[in-house]
Amino acid sequence: MEQVVINGLSGNSTIYIGESIDNLSKYIPSENVFIITDKNVEAHYGSRFPAFPVYTIEPGEGSKSFISATNVFRWLLDKGADRSSFIVGIGGGVVSDLAGFVASTYMRGISFGFVATTLLSQVDASVGGKNGVNLDGFKNIVGTFNQPQFVICDISTLGTLHRDEYCNGLAEVVKHALIYDADKFSFLEKNKSGIMAFNQTIMTFLVNRSVNIKADIVTADERETGIRRKLNLGHTWGHAVEKVTGMPHGQAVSIGMAFSAGFSLKKGYLSKVEHDRIIALLTDLGLPITTTANPMVIFETLLRDKKKEQDGIHFVLMEGIGSVKVELLKIDEIKAFANEFAQ
Repeated sequence: MEQVVINGLSGNSTIYIGESIDNLSKYIPSENVFIITDKNVEAHYGSRFPAFPVYTIEPGEGSKSFISATNVFRWLLDKGADRSSFIVGIGGGVVSDLAGFVASTYMRGISFGFVATTLLSQVDASVGGKNGVNLDGFKNIVGTFNQPQFVICDISTLGTLHRDEYCNGLAEVVKHALIYDADKFSFLEKNKSGIMAFNQTIMTFLVNRSVNIKADIVTADERETGIRRKLNLGHTWGHAVEKVTGMPHGQAVSIGMAFSAGFSLKKGYLSKVEHDRIIALLTDLGLPITTTANPMVIFETLLRDKKKEQDGIHFVLMEGIGSVKVELLKIDEIKAFANEFAQ
C-alpha cells in the first residue's frame, strides 16, 4: 500500500493507494459516522460497509445538486448529526463531490473522508480538496476547497466498473501524463492492451503516479491561483461539451484535450507528431475526440465557465507531451478555432 500526503490549508489529507474498503473502520471514528453512497456502489459493496447510517443517492450527475444536498442535510438533522460527526463518501466522483460539499457546509463544516471506487474518483475527483455541486447543469459552480482526512483507493473495485466508466477515468490518467509526465505517456502507449484488460498491477502503478502528480500540484497551489490551473487541461472546452451533450465527464474531457491539442498545434506550441500521438492514444483507450454538437452552442456555454475573466479565459495549452502552459486567451480567438476544430 502506498501513502501520499497533501498538505492543505484546511489540514492534511492522506491518500491510501491499494488499501481495501474492508479496512475502512481503521480510519474513521467508532461512533457518530454517516455514510453517503449511490445505488450502484451499495449494490456491489454495501455488505462491506461499517454498521453506520447510510444515505443512498441515484447514480449520475443529476444527483450533484442543491436538491440532493438539501435532502442530505435534512437526513443528517433527522439522524442527530452534530459538529462532532464524521461523513464518509463511498463511490465515484459524484458521491465524493456531494459528500465533501455537504460535510464542508453542514454546521459550518464537519470532518469527512472518502472511499473512491471509480478510476475517475481515484485519480481526480476525490483527491485535492475540491467539493461542489452543479447549478442548472453548469459544473461545480458552487463549492468549497476543503481536504478530506483520507481517501482510500481500493484498486480492486475498478474491476466492477462498466467499460465506459472505466474509460472515463482513463481520460484523467492521460491528462496527468500530458501535464507533467512524458514517461507516463509512453508507458500508456506501450501498455494499452493491459490497461484495457484491467491489469491490476498496471492500474495500481497508474493510479499511484496520477495521485502523486496531483498531490504535488495541489500542495503547491491548493486554491488554484497558479500552477493548479494546469489540472484544467481539457476541462474548459470539455465542461461545455458535457453541459451541451450530456455525455460522461471523462468522454467530454477527452474531446477537450483533443481540442487543446489542436489549438496548441495551430499556435505552434505542439508538434504534429506529438499531436497525432495524443489523438491516437485517446482513441486507443476508447475515448472520443470529436462531437457532432454545434460548436457555437458549445462556445456560448463555455462563456459561463468559472475561468472566464472579462473578455478572456484561462486556457491550458500543450507545449509538448509532459508540459503545458496556462494562457489568457481572447474569447474571439477561441471562437475562431472552435469553428475550425468542428470542421
